[in-house]
This record gives sequence, structure tokens and C-alpha cells, in this order.
Amino acid sequence: MTLARTWSVGLAGVQGAMVEVEVDIAAGLPGVVLVGLPDAVVRQSVDRVRAAVANAGGEFPARRITIGLSPAAMPKQGSGFDLALAAAVLAAAGTVRRRAVEHLVLLGELGLDGSVRGIRGVLPAVLAAARAGHRQVVVPLANAAEAALVERVEVLPVESLGRLVEHLKGSAPLTPYERGPLPADPPVPDLGDVVGQAAGRRAVEVAAAGGHHLFLTGPPGAGKTMLAERLPGLLPALDEQAALEVTAIHSIAGTLPPEAPLVTRPTFEAPHHSATMAALIGGGSGQIRPGALCRAHRGVLFMDEAPEFPRAVLDTLRQPLERGQVTIQRASGSATFPCRAQLVLAANPCPCASAAGDTACTCSPLERRRYQSRLSGPLLDRVDLRVDLPPVTRAAWLDGLEAPESTEVVAGRVARARAVAAERLAGTGLALNSQVPGRMLRERFAVPRPSLRLAERALERGGLSVRGFDRVQRVAWTMADLAGRTVPTADDVAEALGMRLQRVAA
Repeated sequence: MTLARTWSVGLAGVQGAMVEVEVDIAAGLPGVVLVGLPDAVVRQSVDRVRAAVANAGGEFPARRITIGLSPAAMPKQGSGFDLALAAAVLAAAGTVRRRAVEHLVLLGELGLDGSVRGIRGVLPAVLAAARAGHRQVVVPLANAAEAALVERVEVLPVESLGRLVEHLKGSAPLTPYERGPLPADPPVPDLGDVVGQAAGRRAVEVAAAGGHHLFLTGPPGAGKTMLAERLPGLLPALDEQAALEVTAIHSIAGTLPPEAPLVTRPTFEAPHHSATMAALIGGGSGQIRPGALCRAHRGVLFMDEAPEFPRAVLDTLRQPLERGQVTIQRASGSATFPCRAQLVLAANPCPCASAAGDTACTCSPLERRRYQSRLSGPLLDRVDLRVDLPPVTRAAWLDGLEAPESTEVVAGRVARARAVAAERLAGTGLALNSQVPGRMLRERFAVPRPSLRLAERALERGGLSVRGFDRVQRVAWTMADLAGRTVPTADDVAEALGMRLQRVAA
């Protein structure tokens, strides 16, 4: 009886878990038994490994082979175990040295010709290997740049099973991958392209400074999409931890550009209004994948023509927006993804959507109410800023008196305001005004009562919920940070309240 062991990594959400691959070859009728809760893709890996070994010039053992994936209670999904299975089988058969694979972590999918193909989720897998104390990882050549983002781990890129066998035999060792300089960030859309719309520009600046959600309404061509697309450019670059979080999500989703292994700028996701609940939140029939909300983590989720989305799909955003993470349950298991994204909704005021605005509307009051009611009250109650954009005038478009402020100028003010907020919130574990809990807002960062009189009246009249009252205070703090004031004034509260109470004209 011959036994060999090696290592691979299984994924559950954005977390990796070490999987020990054991192969036992014994006398008996030829056949392969695979145990350890493999899914259909993992079960099919036996056939891929058999063909790859043969086409790489080796010999697959014609004996009784038992393959165990441990921990046995954890579901195993995906094709990333192929390379580890092949190495363990060859080590058990004596083709390669068993000691060469027993501490090695192997990730990759095998082609029938023995080639090693790239897989999803390499970054969280290598992070899990590093946390477990492994210092050497073999990955497909296509994933080498991504794997090299993890420090203190030697990355060995391999393009074929035959090349791996040579390395394990010691005849031709693999060359460790050397991490090169990251490519420059692509240019972002400039806020200076937006003509007019002072209220919209102000709302985008406040949203960027405090991390607030935003709802833009207005006729076609008013600039709703342009403003939303320029919001990520106002946000600061991601720090190292945030960049790794976002990159891991995109790696699992399969949306990580090969030429940009590390996401260093806030992302922008704009799903079509035909997107399903699984496409927006996450899911899938096999391995659970992150949806658009999760891919927008630390960035912006833009939902254009928001009333055209199914109401049930929109309402699924309510809990994840509050918690900053989403847990997706399936019969085979569950996965948790972070989703602390800024939500930007955009909508026309009515179904006819005349470019001239309400003056040329042909919809009946009932049609307008039905259209606007597609966005539920509980969802809108979680949106801090609501701005109605008027049609762009001829004077603003053709006879602009002065050039609008650029993204660089506004981003500088946003960075200064965020720095002030971070200093005030030091020691709380929070970084943005939008994240301050209501109790902390009242006890440690209370707005002076005289400044809150307008908001208190709105609360008494039912114009604000208690949640909305807290959100007005958070926005007021952001406006004070932008203005360089240490405490929000009555004017800050009034402006925050005015932005929150705006409605689409009925």
C-alpha cells in the first residue's frame, strides 16, 4: 500500500480553507474512488487527470486508487483541485518524490493535453495558504501575477503537467515568479464634463465625502448617468487591505482583468434593469458567485432607470446595505461576501420621460404615482441624498460662463473632509460619517439641539422616520467637514434635510 499527501484550497465566499489531498494506491480491481463531498466538477477531475497524465508522457496507475479530500465535511467545488490530484497520484505511484509534494500547495485546472489552465479565486486561495503557514504555491502561469500579490509566499508558475513533474523530480526546478510594477490606473471620467447641475454636483461631492447613498431624478439628458459615473473618481484610492478584499471578490467572480492583477481604484458596477436577484446579490446553481452589489464593494453600485428593476430585486438591497455584507444560503452550503458599496439610483420623473421635464409631461397623475411607487419607501428611507435635476438650459450648454470644477479639485476637498472625519472617529473602528451608529451619533457626536430644530419638526410631522433623522445628522456632519467646521450648524442641517426630503414631482 502506497500513500501520498499534498495540499490545495477550497473556497467558501471570499474565504479560503486548506484541503488536504490524500491518495492511496492498493492492490485490487482497477478503479478510482473519490471521497470528501466533491461536486460534479471535482468528480470529473479524475478523467481529466487520467488523460493529462497519459498525454504528458506519464502512466496513470491501473490499480485501486482511493482519493480523499479533507476536511471531509466541507463541500469541494470547482476545477482548481486538478493539479493537486495529479501530483498526489503521481507521488503515490512513485513517479515523483512523495516528500516533494507533502508540503506543497497546488492550484490549477488540467486540460486533457496536460496543459495547466487558469482558475478563479487564486488570490483568496493563496491568502489562505499563507495564513496556514505554507510558503510555496504552484499556480497556473495565467494566475501568477495575481498570486504574487501575497507577500511571504513563493509563487511557482507552471504551464503544463509535464513541467511540474520535472520540477518535482528535481531535474528542472520551476523559476519563482518575480512581481513587477503594477500598471498605471486608467483615467477616470472628469467631473468637469458635467455642465450646470450645481445641485447634482454638490450632492455627488457630499456623497463621496461621507459615503452616503444617492438618488438622482430628472428628465433624459439632465446628467444623471454622467454624475454617477464620476463619483468613483472622487473617492480616494483603496488602501492595501481594501484593495486585496476587492481583488479577491473580482477574482472569484472571474472579472479580474489579466493586465491589472490588483484593483486599486473604487469599482463601478452598473447592472442592466433586466438583472435577476442572483445577478444583483449573488448566487448560482453550483459554486456561489458574488453579484453586482458585492463586486461594487468599496465602490459604487449604479442602478440606472431604477423603477424598471423588479421591485422584489430592489428590495433585496435593503438588508445588505445596512449590514455591509450578504450571506447566500444554498442546500450545499452558504457563502458570505462583503458588500459595503455606495448605492446610486437614477430615475426619470415619469414614464414618458420628456426631455423638457414636467412642463411637457403627457402622463396622468395616476401613471406618475404608479411609476414612482416602484421604488419602495423602506428602500428610499436608506438613501441619504435625493436630488431633482432640472433640464440643462441652453445658456449652460452653449454659453457656459466659467469652466466647472474638475474631478481633481473636488477630490481634494473630499480627501480633506474624509481625513477630518477619520480623525474625529479615531478609536471607534469607523472611517466614514455614514457608518456611525445612531446611538453613537446621539451620545458621542451629537449635533447641537438648536441646529436640529428643523429636523425635529420634520420628525414630529412624520416627514422623517427615526432612521431618516439619524441620516440627516450624518449628512450634516459631512457638510460641516467639507466646510471646515468642527460642529454642524443649522444651515448644514437645513441643507441635509432639504436634500433628503426632495421628491419626484407628482
